[in-house]
Amino acid sequence: MSRIGKSPIVIPAGVTVEVKDGIITVKGKKGQLVQEFSDVNVTVEGDQVLVERSSDHKDHRAKHGLFRSLINNMIIGVSEGFTKELELVGVGYRASNQGQKLDLALGYSHNIVLEIAPEVALETISEKGKNPIVKLTSFDKQLLGQVAAKIRGFRKPEPYKGKGVKFVGEVLRRKAGKSA
Repeated sequence: MSRIGKSPIVIPAGVTVEVKDGIITVKGKKGQLVQEFSDVNVTVEGDQVLVERSSDHKDHRAKHGLFRSLINNMIIGVSEGFTKELELVGVGYRASNQGQKLDLALGYSHNIVLEIAPEVALETISEKGKNPIVKLTSFDKQLLGQVAAKIRGFRKPEPYKGKGVKFVGEVLRRKAGKSA
């Protein structure tokens, strides 16, 4: 039995969970998320959501913990939300935003302008003497990770000086470089 899959999910106050025809809908103060599920049985009992697999088949065992984690992330997202921060390390690297448009200067001959999805709140922090930070906030963990990965993909951190776009708190594997 999956350790993650068998633990119940507690529904906080202000969140409603509906299960109907293989689709789970979670509504909260931050928004609404919908997820399809298969090969597992999802039941709502009081203030708990229980995920049980229909058989001991390999696919059913694999999806047991997966769907429990997805549902848990949905509930946390609509009640508290998720935040990711990206740091721009490098001379002349800048970030600014006008509404949902993110403007990045990452050392290329042109600025990169990216239109961010409306579900993701965007904020840029530029303090003198510190690296610029792009702060992304959303109730949808999957969408948030996708947007953050796209921004990081424009200039991944390199292993010698660590220049590039990295997550705040991310530990980079550094190389020594040329030996004298």
